Amino acid sequence: MRRVLVDVAYAVQEWLETFGASQIFLMRILAGCPRALLRPGLIVRQVYASGVLSLAIIGISGLFVGMVLALQGYNSLERFGATESLGVVAALALVRELGPVVTALLFAGRAGTALASEIGLMRATDQLSGMEMMAVDPIKRVVVPRFLGGIISMPLLAAIFSAMGILGAWLVGVVLLGVDEGSFWSSMRDQVDYKDDVLSGVLKSFVFGIAASLLAVFEGYNSIPTAEGVSRATTRTVVLTALSVLILNFMLTAVLIGEV
Repeated sequence: MRRVLVDVAYAVQEWLETFGASQIFLMRILAGCPRALLRPGLIVRQVYASGVLSLAIIGISGLFVGMVLALQGYNSLERFGATESLGVVAALALVRELGPVVTALLFAGRAGTALASEIGLMRATDQLSGMEMMAVDPIKRVVVPRFLGGIISMPLLAAIFSAMGILGAWLVGVVLLGVDEGSFWSSMRDQVDYKDDVLSGVLKSFVFGIAASLLAVFEGYNSIPTAEGVSRATTRTVVLTALSVLILNFMLTAVLIGEV
């Protein structure tokens, strides 16, 4: 029993140290953001690397998630004779929850791992140390543009995911299952609120972008400079981002619906 308590205490201490180090790292990133904004070319390249190169998986995933959502929603709504509400059900599910959350998880698997491994390899090959020797701050030159690129990309990718999901729901609901097209779009227009639904989804995707980008660059920058260390940092990026997104999603949802 004593051994278990010691292991738990050690794990908690390690987590607190890592959390504190990540917050100090975030402060250093924020301090370097103003200067990075003076070099927009670096940020644009990272938006391309993190966002544009993720469009394929985001778009295809959103389309099929919307199609499955329409099938499941139609099967449930048909029991109550409310199939005309399929559009609003699909839109609310995508805009409020599935869009930001699934996009963040896909972002972690595609762009987050790329960021962590790229910075980790720069650490392993002494490129970051070389910058420090030349009086170039690697956080301002390497980390900050990638951090900002991820934050900018995430809300845009979430919006594309939701749009493709609604398109998939329309294809299945209207074209395949014969739901009235006018009812599909009109119910969505009447029931989806810009402030309560759309903006809440944008806020979630923005927060998830901060968390996913911070974890990716933090793990990569602090990885052990070996092949095994870079691999471990990449794995930790995916796991920690997934857990963080799910926890933050619960907290944000509770705040936005006014339950806390």
